[in-house]
This record gives sequence, structure tokens and C-alpha cells, in this order.
Amino acid sequence: MKTTRPGVLRRDAAVVARIVRAGGIVGYPVEACFGLGCDPRNTAAVRRLLRMKRRPAAKGLIVLACDAKALRPYAADLPPQARASWPGPHTWLVEANPMLSASVRGHHREVAVRVTAHRQAARLARLCGGALISTSANRARERPARTHRELCRRMGRGLDAVLVGRIGRLARPTPIRDARSGRLVRA
Repeated sequence: MKTTRPGVLRRDAAVVARIVRAGGIVGYPVEACFGLGCDPRNTAAVRRLLRMKRRPAAKGLIVLACDAKALRPYAADLPPQARASWPGPHTWLVEANPMLSASVRGHHREVAVRVTAHRQAARLARLCGGALISTSANRARERPARTHRELCRRMGRGLDAVLVGRIGRLARPTPIRDARSGRLVRA
């Protein structure tokens, strides 16, 4: 049985970015697995992604960016320790921009942000306008997909595109730290 629609697999980040900007949900490689993404400014797309992933909206999502400047619409401030760790596999909880949709930040005053060093993910973010949602490509209580084939088997019917590529070298998802306290939220 075929699990994806024709044309879902893409090798051209510009095509995938156009799909994101049009409200689509995409899969793409990041540091430790494949991620699911959409435009963080498109509330309907974010809600659709949460439903597909079966993720409670209260948890919030990560905003992945190509550079720190691209995070201005999402974060009220970027502390020096966050800036010093980027680009790289470091996600920080920072004070959210008050205008940021609750569909992205969940039931929190903070938002999780990262400036990635993964070249393909950074290029996709740049082509999407600087940032996109990044959450592991899995449903609740499943392990994240580590190849585009695995992603398509599990979630292909709900995706508008999958950027074919290689994940980074991390064995586990990026750590998340609270920027105010330095506390490790996710190891």
C-alpha cells in the first residue's frame, strides 16, 4: 500500500519552502531526526500540525531559525548565553513576544527557540522567511523518524512535502534550557 501522495518527496528546499509559506506541513531533516514544520505565523497550519502529531497544544512547539535576527517576531529577548550557543543544537526557553500565538508557545509565557547549524534545515528556514516550526516527526509516545522513508511510512498522508536529506549526528533531540535559570528542561 502506498503511504504518500505523488510529489510529496522533494529534493529542492525552495519548493518545500513555497509549500510552507502557502500553509503546508512538511517533514525535513534536523540535528537528530526528521522534524515536522510549518509557518509559525500561520495558526491554522500550526493547529493542523498539532492534530497530525497528536500533541497537546498546551505543550508548545520549537521555532527553528536560520539566524538570531529571524527570531525577533517570536522572542521578546535573546539572552547572551543563547546567542553564544548558536548556531548549534541548543534550544532555549526565552520570553515569548506578547503577540506570539498560543498555538506556538502553548500555555507558557516562554517560547522554545533554536538557531540551527544543520545546513539543510537552516537553508529551509531562510527560504521560509527566516524561521519555521520544528518538532520531532512522530506521534505521541512514538520514537522520531530518522529517515525520510520512515517518516513517509508513518505520517506520509498528512504531509504536503518531505525534504529529502540526512539528519545530523546527534543521537538524541537537542537539549532545552531555560534561559532565565539555566535549568535543563530536556536532556
